[in-house]
Amino acid sequence: MAPFLEVKNLTQKYSAGTPFEHTALDDVSFTLDRGEFIGVIGHTGSGKSTLMQHLNGLLKPDSGSVLLDGTDIWQDKKTTRQTRFRVGLVFQYPEYQLFEETVYKDIAFGPKNMGLDAAEIDRRVREATAAVGLDDALLTVSPFDLSGGQKRRVAIAGVLAMEPELLILDEPTAGLDPAGREEILSYIDGYRKAKHATIMMVSHSMGDVARMADRLIVMNRARIAFDAAPEQVFRHADELIKMGLDIPVLTRVFMKLKELGLPVEPVYTEKQAVAALCALRGGSADA
Repeated sequence: MAPFLEVKNLTQKYSAGTPFEHTALDDVSFTLDRGEFIGVIGHTGSGKSTLMQHLNGLLKPDSGSVLLDGTDIWQDKKTTRQTRFRVGLVFQYPEYQLFEETVYKDIAFGPKNMGLDAAEIDRRVREATAAVGLDDALLTVSPFDLSGGQKRRVAIAGVLAMEPELLILDEPTAGLDPAGREEILSYIDGYRKAKHATIMMVSHSMGDVARMADRLIVMNRARIAFDAAPEQVFRHADELIKMGLDIPVLTRVFMKLKELGLPVEPVYTEKQAVAALCALRGGSADA
């Protein structure tokens, strides 16, 4: 059985054949299963955003392929168009892409382009609105009259209304305060569970991806440096730092404790930290 999504030997160059030629992706390959939550991390210019845009057909590769349920998304125009509905992409600061007269029309834009009837569009708009914690009363309001956090939620709702099987988010919590960040992450996780959707989230917040992701894909110099569970990736903390990446604060703390001679291993979540400290004192995390 074919993987839900498979990236095979994907290569992308910009300004090919000129003095400004730059390789954005270099022979990248990986697979995704339905229902996974994948965190994507990497320094600026590592290829993260270029990779995301390939997965829903916004960019066509120079070589290699993207297969969705075993079918090349560039097989024909119809397949490419359908892919853009099945794979939803939320850009960084998506609120800057709002343009309709009302919140309702903005959220309905994607479903309408899918050719759905009015009743189905209405269902999707209201379900997506609820999924991101917005009140129905805001549907008649201009999106430009909303707060920054509300605009972000409207923009995400517009993608959720297409009910994508794979939801890709590029820094969805950028610029938000801690409370706003937790709300957005909660809405994303809620959508994943409700629709059994696959999530790919690009983030510079190591704490967020460490806590939420089943897998981490680490991009470095247009290639995949690591593709593994968070606990395996963060065991390579020194290498991540050399790549110019941050690591979770707790991981840094426990690395320092180990340097000081304490018998601990690196952790990356609060739960792991509590368990490790309780073990040091000979107690239980439940005590």
